[in-house]
Amino acid sequence: MGVGRAVDEDPLSRLLAPPPNETPEERETRLRLEAEARLRSERIDDQLRAEKAALKKNKPVKVLLLGQSESGKSTTLKNFQLAYCQDQWEAERASWRMVIQLNLVRGINTILDVLAEEMSGGSSPAIVDSDVSDDERQYAPRSGGGGGGGALQFTSKHRLLKLRLAPLRTVQHDLEMRIGIHAGGDIHDVISSPPSSPVLGGRERRQQEFFVRSATSWKQLHARMPSDTTGTKYQDAQMRETADIIAGCAEDMKAIWEDPTVRDMLQRKGIRMEATPGFFLNDIDRIAVRDYEPTDDDVVRARLRTLGVQEHRIKFNKGPAAGSEWCIYDVGGSRTQRIAWYPYFDDCDAIIFLAPINCFDERLAEDRRINRLEDSYMLWKAVVSSKLLAKTSIILFLNKRDLLEQKLKSGVRIRDHVHSYGDRPNDVEHAVKYFQQHFRDILRKNTPQPRPFRAHITSVVDTKATAVTLSVVEEGILRDHLQRADLL
Repeated sequence: MGVGRAVDEDPLSRLLAPPPNETPEERETRLRLEAEARLRSERIDDQLRAEKAALKKNKPVKVLLLGQSESGKSTTLKNFQLAYCQDQWEAERASWRMVIQLNLVRGINTILDVLAEEMSGGSSPAIVDSDVSDDERQYAPRSGGGGGGGALQFTSKHRLLKLRLAPLRTVQHDLEMRIGIHAGGDIHDVISSPPSSPVLGGRERRQQEFFVRSATSWKQLHARMPSDTTGTKYQDAQMRETADIIAGCAEDMKAIWEDPTVRDMLQRKGIRMEATPGFFLNDIDRIAVRDYEPTDDDVVRARLRTLGVQEHRIKFNKGPAAGSEWCIYDVGGSRTQRIAWYPYFDDCDAIIFLAPINCFDERLAEDRRINRLEDSYMLWKAVVSSKLLAKTSIILFLNKRDLLEQKLKSGVRIRDHVHSYGDRPNDVEHAVKYFQQHFRDILRKNTPQPRPFRAHITSVVDTKATAVTLSVVEEGILRDHLQRADLL
């Protein structure tokens, strides 16, 4: 019987049991020590809970910028930096000078490429696999074709401009090499080519665009150059030489861009330079000077293609999110890069999805069979239907309203490209309302659980209007982030 009790007895109970023959004084001491131990344990538990809550509160807000290539993701990121990180913005402003100069020179060289082809009587068709509609195609004949006002009349003035602007070829190459080297790229990453834009014409001109890899920090490397005493003089000399050549070509650049025959040539070939990323041809007087300094708007409008995912940490110093840190990921939008999106969905607080609404008549540069607007619809459906993102805030930016307005005023009709548009008026207000409703319907039909439809009509190159939009977005994202952290 005694053996049975020994087997059934709980060892822990026996350990915690009061000692035999305990005196009243010993019992009082034991109870006091046990009470102190419990108090210490409770304090440790309270501290751990407080630290866990603090970690949740101080955890960076994770925001993804999603959308197809050239939808405005990088420009939106610049607006965040301009609005909330003035110190960093000012420190990096000068590093964009070379990029803006490159954008300007590349635009002129694109015109020179088209002009050379036309003046040589090239045999390639005026528009090969382009984004202009069939209705527009008939008004874009070759210079020797019938229609569109007859043959273009080129003169010795055009030949002289070609000759005088020839140094810009070398300037473009040098700028690409220097930006690429500052970014840590090798020679194979630096590719001289005109802009890769859906608004440019033939396949023969839609080459690989110059790019830098996102893993490199070309801005920081450029900003550190002054401290490198051994290379500073050489780098400064290069920059002065570039500025001198560009300034020396300023009048000729204006002349070729403003030439009526050249404008007619571009229109016939369906090339809309104003719609290309990094368009600065209307700012030649201001940029093509020796002492040019970029403005905020210049930096926001500048185009530099990056490959891969870019991570940016922004410490908010004002507004509702003051004191908090946001980690914003600018994810590549081309079809080959979209597979890299999914690992970033985990633990994501918010997604800002950019859909350019001016591209209803354009096709993807990667796959000419796919309409860009339809591609945005498919991407939006994939994002809002993801179960990983069921509790993630999703904000839609219907972007490039300004370019949509320009396109409609030029006579392009939406119903010729989007048949479901029907007989609605061909103006911005009705177009925006139609596109917005279509995105709303996709969300309602495909979201795993009910969520609000948050949409903003934007032109992210307009920094003042975008700052107002971002303040609203910032407050909403922060509120949702705190709710997820159980702090509201």
